[in-house]
Amino acid sequence: MGKHRRNAHRKPPPSSAGRGLQLRRWAARHIRIDYPRAGRRGARRWLPSWRQVGLLFVFCLGSLTGVLSFLYMQTEIPKNLNDFATQQDNVYYWADGSEMARTGPVNRQEVALSKVPEKVQWAILAAENASFYSDSGISPSGLMRAVTRMVTGGETQGGSTITQQYVKNAYLNQRQTFSRKLTEMFMAIKLDDRMSKQEILERYLNTSWFGRGTYGIQRASYAYYGKDVSRLNASEGAMLASLLKGAGTFDPTLSAKNHKRAVERWKWVLDRMVDIGKLSKAERAKYTTFPDPHPEPRPAGLTGQVGYLVETAKAYVSSHTAISDADFDLGGYQIHTTFEKAKVKALAASVKKTRDGLDPKNRREDRYVRIGAASVTPGGRIEALYGGPGYLEQGFNDANASVVPAGTAFTPFVYAAALRDGVLKERNSPRTPVAPTTLYDGNNKVAVKTPEGPYWDRSGKIVRGENDGEQSYGQVSLRQAIVQSINTPMMQLGMDVGLDRVRQASIDAGLLPSSFGARVPMFSLGTATPSSIRMASAYATFTANGTHVPPFSVSGLTRNGEKFALRKDRAKRAFSAQVAAQVDDALHGAVQGGTGQAAAVVGPDAAGKTGTAQDGTSSWFVGYTDEVSTAVSLSRVDPKTQELLPLKGMGGDATGKASDTYPLDIWTRYMAGAGKK
Repeated sequence: MGKHRRNAHRKPPPSSAGRGLQLRRWAARHIRIDYPRAGRRGARRWLPSWRQVGLLFVFCLGSLTGVLSFLYMQTEIPKNLNDFATQQDNVYYWADGSEMARTGPVNRQEVALSKVPEKVQWAILAAENASFYSDSGISPSGLMRAVTRMVTGGETQGGSTITQQYVKNAYLNQRQTFSRKLTEMFMAIKLDDRMSKQEILERYLNTSWFGRGTYGIQRASYAYYGKDVSRLNASEGAMLASLLKGAGTFDPTLSAKNHKRAVERWKWVLDRMVDIGKLSKAERAKYTTFPDPHPEPRPAGLTGQVGYLVETAKAYVSSHTAISDADFDLGGYQIHTTFEKAKVKALAASVKKTRDGLDPKNRREDRYVRIGAASVTPGGRIEALYGGPGYLEQGFNDANASVVPAGTAFTPFVYAAALRDGVLKERNSPRTPVAPTTLYDGNNKVAVKTPEGPYWDRSGKIVRGENDGEQSYGQVSLRQAIVQSINTPMMQLGMDVGLDRVRQASIDAGLLPSSFGARVPMFSLGTATPSSIRMASAYATFTANGTHVPPFSVSGLTRNGEKFALRKDRAKRAFSAQVAAQVDDALHGAVQGGTGQAAAVVGPDAAGKTGTAQDGTSSWFVGYTDEVSTAVSLSRVDPKTQELLPLKGMGGDATGKASDTYPLDIWTRYMAGAGKK
């Protein structure tokens, strides 16, 4: 009873409306802004209470946290890096492994972190971010400095972690604004979650600026010490680490003040490595002498013949790999070429001596001279080429030009086709074999015949061959026709073999199908326009027992240590060993007692053939030894019309004979020296 009586005195629970009224009354009593403070007088009315100060702090902290959280959520890591962060230079090497040239707008080459010595890694970390492996990707002190600078001046300053520096290098810009700094920090936090520390460090080392035009520690190692990064020691690593503070200020070769600053920074980095336990005191004691870097090297450019070599090698990579031109231009490739520096230099020197004998300023016939030359081994390696007076002076590569008629240097392919396929003198009759001793009419003005009779041109005239100097020889053997460069037997032989078969035999030997024009009787006297590279390669087939190996200029290709497969063109048998030996014998005869006698000084294994176009617009010598084949072409090209000009009168010789000897002179000087070896 008492219990019920006590409950009867209790008030019923408030309704929802009542609870709301109570909450508002409580809030009015406790949360209302009592400012200026009631019940206080004087200055005390304007001093906030501790409760008000605490509420303001909580409000500001919550607001800042909310804003930062929102910005963090909105910040995304771009899918694409800055152009220079992915752009590297391509490096070309001579056959001996020494550097030939670098191409690309940025001198950078990536290297795996595993290739960077651990002591060098820690030299960088000691100098820039010793807590790298334990931090979250940002520097709280750096954030505070950024906020402070924003409030006081609007620009931030250094103190970033390596992760932040990588973000700045790879994704952002170098402006020191607060908004950029804030974005950098958010991206660094996200990147630190997504990537391993090792991956971030590797990317940082490959994108950092070290001065001397270099991005990345690999190129910096070469630029300052001339060696691969894997060969650096801790002392050298400490010097390179100093450059990250400002290469223009710490490159010791730039000035005495720079040198002093660099030495002090170098000492500090090594001492710092000791402090963080990454370099023993005993090893630190070994580094008492500052590792002075080499003077800044002159960049390997594309001057002289180098540009032609790079162009040739690049074209080979393009045609023999699946790498697109766009990907190749992003760089990072190491192209190991077949070019031998001494031979390239010797070939250029030989050409220069011939050019020095011309007088283009005072003699019109000596102007617009174009000389192309190339050396190719029987195995297909292009060891040297001469593309012109200089790549920066003339970008067109005359060694690879397909505009110069081969002239009578083409006749060995006619001879080879006849020995291989025989001749057909009567329609619908079996083909008849021929031999080096087979006789043909060597007289001048002999009418060219077909199985049906004389060959008539479109003007209604019988086509007749002409010998050099209009000389008649009577009945001559096919071998003699090659040795003495007699035209009329070769014109008729080509017709008897069939010009389609002659064309195919020359393609089998190594010429390109695009080199040929109309198949008319003059076809056998060299209307085709092969390049010097292809002519040298095709002649090499004769000394390789009839097997042709397509020419190549790149022996190996890598990108950041990863090997790329090069599609190798297969060797093909063009002629039997017997046919090749018969052609080879005739070409030896041309040097020992024929039109190429001047080449005999090279040695008893020298073989080759002179060549002149019937219209007097080109001159050749193509010859070989057992080890290498070299072709030299000479022409004159009108720069306005790109038409071939006559060679007659070159060197002041009105007879036109001097121009015929220039290619042979170039070949002989070169092959008698470095070219033969």
